[in-house]
Amino acid sequence: MEDYLKNIEEKLRNKISFEKIEIVDNSQKHKTHKFFNKNKYHLHIKIESLYLKTLTRLSAQKLIMKILEEDLKKKIHALQISIN
Repeated sequence: MEDYLKNIEEKLRNKISFEKIEIVDNSQKHKTHKFFNKNKYHLHIKIESLYLKTLTRLSAQKLIMKILEEDLKKKIHALQISIN
């Protein structure tokens, strides 16, 4: 799991300039949900980025989702993004 979160961080770091990032795995909070899949993650990305703050919130979130497009198809069930 820790390796996977580092992998996501690296993907973002290669495409976006940011000062700080925290990726929180909230998957266990959702284990009672109807469509819960232990092989897919519920993640919260908390990112501090002067660059992303120059974009609209929607554009910044779309950029992050585009970078993680394959992960969203295969390994991420839910993604919450907080940009500061």
